[in-house]
Amino acid sequence: MKPSKMCPRKAIWFAFCLVALAAVSASAQDASKPTDVEMTTTAQSESPPNVVPESIDHAAAESTRAYKQAVHTLSALSSHPSPYQALSSASNSKSILSSVLPNLQGPIGSAIRIANRIQQQVFNILMGGGKLSGMRRREEEMYRKSIKVVDLLQHSAELGNMDALYMLGQISMFPPTSHFPSDPRLSYDTFKSHAEQTGNASSQAYLAFYYATGYQNVVSVDQARAQLYYTFAANGGDRGAQMALGYRYWSGIGSLEDCNRAADWYEHASEQAMRKFKSGPPGGLTLPATATRLSDLDGGIYGPGASVASTGLNAHRAPIKAGVSRTSGETWEDIMDYYMFNADRGETDFAYRLGKIYYQGSIYASPGGIASGSEGVGAVPRDYVRAKHYFDQIVRQVWPRDSPNPLQHRTAAAALKDEGAPVGYASASAAYLGRMYLRGEGVKPDMALARMWFERGADYGDRECHNGLGILWRDGLVPGTKPDMKKAMQHFTLAAGQELAEAQVNIAKYHYGRGELTLATTYFETAVRLGSPFEAYYYLGKIHASQSRSLSVAPNVASSSCAMAVSFYKLVSERGVWDDDLLKDAEYAWVSGSDRGKEIAMLKWWIAAERGSEIAQNNLAYALDQDKSILRLTRFSPITPSNDTAHLALTQWTRAAAQRNIDALVKVGDYYYHGLGVPEYTEGVRYEKAARYYQSAADTQMSALAMWNLGWMYENGVGVPQDFHLAKRHYDLALETNSEAYIPVLLSLTKLYARSIWHTLMGGTDGLNLWNDDEALPADGDDEVLRIEEPVPVEESTHKEQEHAFNDDEEDSWYLGKARDEFRRRRGMQVPDREEDPVQWARDRRNADQDSEYTPEDYYDGMRTGGEEEFSETALLMMLCLTVAVLIYVRTRMVDRMRRQEREQRAGENHQGNANGVFPPPGDVRREDWAVVR
Repeated sequence: MKPSKMCPRKAIWFAFCLVALAAVSASAQDASKPTDVEMTTTAQSESPPNVVPESIDHAAAESTRAYKQAVHTLSALSSHPSPYQALSSASNSKSILSSVLPNLQGPIGSAIRIANRIQQQVFNILMGGGKLSGMRRREEEMYRKSIKVVDLLQHSAELGNMDALYMLGQISMFPPTSHFPSDPRLSYDTFKSHAEQTGNASSQAYLAFYYATGYQNVVSVDQARAQLYYTFAANGGDRGAQMALGYRYWSGIGSLEDCNRAADWYEHASEQAMRKFKSGPPGGLTLPATATRLSDLDGGIYGPGASVASTGLNAHRAPIKAGVSRTSGETWEDIMDYYMFNADRGETDFAYRLGKIYYQGSIYASPGGIASGSEGVGAVPRDYVRAKHYFDQIVRQVWPRDSPNPLQHRTAAAALKDEGAPVGYASASAAYLGRMYLRGEGVKPDMALARMWFERGADYGDRECHNGLGILWRDGLVPGTKPDMKKAMQHFTLAAGQELAEAQVNIAKYHYGRGELTLATTYFETAVRLGSPFEAYYYLGKIHASQSRSLSVAPNVASSSCAMAVSFYKLVSERGVWDDDLLKDAEYAWVSGSDRGKEIAMLKWWIAAERGSEIAQNNLAYALDQDKSILRLTRFSPITPSNDTAHLALTQWTRAAAQRNIDALVKVGDYYYHGLGVPEYTEGVRYEKAARYYQSAADTQMSALAMWNLGWMYENGVGVPQDFHLAKRHYDLALETNSEAYIPVLLSLTKLYARSIWHTLMGGTDGLNLWNDDEALPADGDDEVLRIEEPVPVEESTHKEQEHAFNDDEEDSWYLGKARDEFRRRRGMQVPDREEDPVQWARDRRNADQDSEYTPEDYYDGMRTGGEEEFSETALLMMLCLTVAVLIYVRTRMVDRMRRQEREQRAGENHQGNANGVFPPPGDVRREDWAVVR
């Protein structure tokens, strides 16, 4: 019996030993593969036997090894992701359906994409727990790697590696991920040591930023020392320092204002940008996308309607439209899905716009043509392969086959003579295809194919194709041909006649090279007006800079030319940021939503603001604004409003206002009015300064808010003498400037007239005249003279009325070249719109498609858009009927419940028993009624 009792115990102990043995063997295998940190520690602590003391060469080799290992590990860590990577990951992600049925187009492809997305969502929901545990493991791994990177860089820097020392300062100032510590003090010490040992211009520029701003109180603000370090860095070739030094000389920060020095430093910076631009393919590098103001996404600093940024013609800018789309809940992913769905159905207009979006990497294109770039606010992943797919889909409807010899395409493969073919979209698509073969974008560069597509589009008069042919002939890029400037100018002239900015620039450069500066200036200015954002500004800056240095020019003309040169050079320097796009990096960090991301965004905006970027100044001030500060709970600002934070915001508002930001100018007046971030002025002095800033903004005739503020101050005598007449004038001007101010102006005028009447009744003078509009007459001392209108001849009057009628019919926004496009449309040619909102166009197209086929879903849309009054009346009647029905139902239920209670009560009484049957017992009042009834 005893052995039988021990057998289960032995079996249990045996199983336990097996499990322990398996665990020990697994841990031994893991231990045999040490982690990166352990490998580094082992490599540093262990040394082979019989090794001589370390020599200088050995230390250099060790420092290089540690630095390379740190760089390799750091490259594996992701920096702040782009807010638009979801589009790329969604489109490139693999799933069961995409692996089984890949690369399908048309309705089937759209259905598969929808099913693929549903499958991914279901998978994420089902695997939520495992995903969280995987994320925790990944976070721990990234934290260990961040420690490893910092340790390796410190070890390499201690051994004398200057590259490691500089990178250590970089990651201490700009942590690549949230796992790295942010240490401004270490960053300052590292950059200072690096600058002292190497004289590196970039390190000196960072030191200058610390002294100029006093960032994180690492050092006290010292503008003189900042000016010194910026000068060292600028002379060392640092482009950011050159921009900062030019801005400081232009604005008088840390030095006296000196336009000539500002022009010199901005010229150096713009020359670096131009050299970078010309190092690219024919036509230059693709320009970086434009930066975005945070306030524009909210409708301006003061919101939609009240801000200059979102009223008048500014309401049609891409950031304002994007902000409206974002507010309505639309995402770029939804818009791209809608475009892809219709493009796969064979819709040519959707396919063209989708190819254009993928080519330019943005929903919104900049005005001026393909070479003008795109707007950063609508950024999507650029995909040349997809762009080419959709352009090919269009051009094959007109040119189904290509010649074996592209240079003989006209004779071997003629275009189809189909009247219904999309010739307009095909020629525009041919321009993109030719440009891709010309520049090697998504395809191997092939000048013969580029010429073939350019010639095909040029046969139908496409301006981009003519410009491309001009580049080919000017540079002699086609094999077997020589440069032919005469043919090039012919094509450039045809393209320039269709208001293409790049063609205007090419003609201007031809005349500039021949020394014909007057004619070149005319073409450059025309290109700027048409939307050229880079080259035209550079050459205009050179022309004005040379004019300002000429001794034969009058001093006032030289001063004006210097100011123009600074403005043009500044624009070129701020746009040519291929290697150091601080605004783009700051935008991505801000969109991440984390506190660390917002701190990095603030820091990069601050650096760009010191370099003179008005957009960076606006964004930094908008983020720090006391009315809507999102940094009060971070270390940038305590829980209570900080006057230091307000002072920094006021500084940035002031600098942005000096660069023609009208809303920022009004904001400076608000800060003085409320006493935020300003010196300890008396209340009267602050109000006077606020009134001056409001007056400066009102003088631009663009800010209705500034005019209304002045009207209120004149009405109440705050900061200015009380004057009801001037108050009314400013209220009226606010309404004339912005019709959306009708309600506040009406209320203000009502109150103003009430106060004026009371003022007059109390014996006051200079009140408003209730019977006559005294603002319509010229004031005393004005130079205006009343004139009697002369009679107008009948023919002239009729002509003016007709002209006025033509002007009244133009309801849509106008752009250069619209008349020619309208003419071509009247001739039956499909012409893609140049200045259009892709989101609004998609909405209009969807509504048009819905109108063509009436479905139950269209019933509600038709009631909303077509008959608002009838719909409201019908809805009101339905609500009344529903209310009556509910009341009847409630009353019926109440009656039923009362009857049920009465039956239950009677049933209870019957259950208790009654000797008289149904006859009431003695003493009951109902007994008498019963007797009467009997």
